[in-house]
Amino acid sequence: MFNYGAIYSCVMSNSALYKEIQSSETRLCVIVPVKDEEDYLSNTLEALYFQNDADSKPISQGIYEVLLLVNNSTDKSYHIALEYQKKHPNFQLHIADINLDEEVAHIGTVRRLLMDEAYSRFMSNNKPDGIIASTDGDSEVDSGWVYNIILAIDKGIDVVGGRIISKKTSQLSRLHHLQNVTYRHYVSRLEAFINPCAHDPWPRHFQCYGPSVAVTCEAYDRAGRLPILPFLEDEEFRKALYRVDAKVRLCPNVKVYTSSRLAGRVDFGFSVQLQHWAKMNSNGMQVEVESLQELLEKFELKRLLKKAWQQPRDLQGIGKILSEIANRLQLSKTWLLLEYKNSKHFGSLWEKIEQHISDNKLWRKRYPLIPIVDAIRLLRHYFFGQPQLKVSEQTFALKNTA
Repeated sequence: MFNYGAIYSCVMSNSALYKEIQSSETRLCVIVPVKDEEDYLSNTLEALYFQNDADSKPISQGIYEVLLLVNNSTDKSYHIALEYQKKHPNFQLHIADINLDEEVAHIGTVRRLLMDEAYSRFMSNNKPDGIIASTDGDSEVDSGWVYNIILAIDKGIDVVGGRIISKKTSQLSRLHHLQNVTYRHYVSRLEAFINPCAHDPWPRHFQCYGPSVAVTCEAYDRAGRLPILPFLEDEEFRKALYRVDAKVRLCPNVKVYTSSRLAGRVDFGFSVQLQHWAKMNSNGMQVEVESLQELLEKFELKRLLKKAWQQPRDLQGIGKILSEIANRLQLSKTWLLLEYKNSKHFGSLWEKIEQHISDNKLWRKRYPLIPIVDAIRLLRHYFFGQPQLKVSEQTFALKNTA
């Protein structure tokens, strides 16, 4: 492990980093980590610059700012950013260029530096409701991205996950990618139906990751801030947010378009997943996923557990519900009662339950994984055979698979 505090102090004392004072009007700070993105960066900046409201009118440039941090780049990324800054002097674009030691020169360090800097800028102006929004140097946010994030936060949301749409996926990986997106949309819809969430109703999607995630300063701090990991730091941050019961909205109006390159910047991420799918396709292999039966059972148990959680913390009063959950999960009743009693947040309790499900061989024997094409077929039949859902395939997840 490395001393993050020492790294942070050293980097932030560097004279090349952000010295600009945040405008009192600023409500949202976009952070953009960049490493060797000369092929994409101009489009990334152009998309961030041209931001509109619901009437397609430009929003005030003072409402948001962009912190761009180029690290350990060997191409022209930094100079491209500087040229864009000169071209648009009214754009609140702040740029820094650093070189980190090899052991810490990864996305976790850089994204954490940026998010902490955005947090500090807001808190220095006493704005715990300031919004930290993350995207990537190979991604283009939708023209209403900033407006729709702020709109969602103003409704009492802590976190906004944006829909991440990949561009020009290779033919070898495209099939598995589309199957994955379709399946996960169906799963999200199923949970919204079985276990409704007031702050994240349907329609929604399933993504809350680095290319498009926004969080208030208060929620960022409550979740323990972004973990410093060389890859999947955004996935661990997502888990941390749910663990503290942050109000997460997977908003379909918040969208970003990201590259589908196979050569990524991290040891594991979307590019590596695309490579894996391409290999599977070449070998005629299929992904295996949770079945409809398993999902129905899991979401029903989550609904029952949430019902128990929302009642007064009287263990005798909710003992019957917890006993039923323990029996169906093949859990120790004593263990579940103890975890229920000691957990501060519902999200952390459910995470432990899901970990049990994943490790339980008897559960997996009862609910074996099935090929994703079969799972999609069964989910599709479930929805279109349920007249009360009034959903058509044309308006469902498939139209969002880009």
